[in-house]
Amino acid sequence: MNLLVTAGPTREYLDAVRYLSNASSGRMGYEVAREGVRRGHRVVLVTGPVALRVPVGARVVRVTSAVEMRDAVLAEAAEADALVMAAAVADFRPRRRLPGKIKKSGRRTLEVDFVRNPDILTEVCRRSRPRVVVGFALEEERVAEEARRKLRAKRLDMIVANTSAAMGAAAAAFRLLGEGFEREVRASKRRLARLILDFVEKRLGGTS
Repeated sequence: MNLLVTAGPTREYLDAVRYLSNASSGRMGYEVAREGVRRGHRVVLVTGPVALRVPVGARVVRVTSAVEMRDAVLAEAAEADALVMAAAVADFRPRRRLPGKIKKSGRRTLEVDFVRNPDILTEVCRRSRPRVVVGFALEEERVAEEARRKLRAKRLDMIVANTSAAMGAAAAAFRLLGEGFEREVRASKRRLARLILDFVEKRLGGTS
């Protein structure tokens, strides 16, 4: 199986030194990639900036911004049998990145105009959809309802829902949803990676 995995946060730069990001450690995606290699799959890991050891045996594509991640995923998706989109991609970015460093002198406030980042999963499913696609949803309210909505809207095979408590944590509560099934688990991210790949392999009907 050709397995494409995304991991980590993206960074959206305001100027040459400042950026907006999130608290994602990247551990979830790295565990999926590591488990994929362990099972003998060909793994491509598209990763945002993280402080994690690269899974031995995976081909790594490093990106910084959401746009860079979108481009990398689209470039790899045509060869992928499965995509596990575990990255925490920024929803918005500054409309323009200012050159140099923004000076605080003479300023009491700073206004920044933001634009929406691309929806990577939607683009992949529309343009070059792998046979199996697994997404993630971080929600704080109506977790299951919002996850089901995203599952249908993005045409995913499975979605893993969690709250912000999972960000950076080694273990957390997760809800796995797909067409006709829903399961709650409290697990380490290593165990969750195994559950995700069990699902992917079953959908593909094998592990080749």
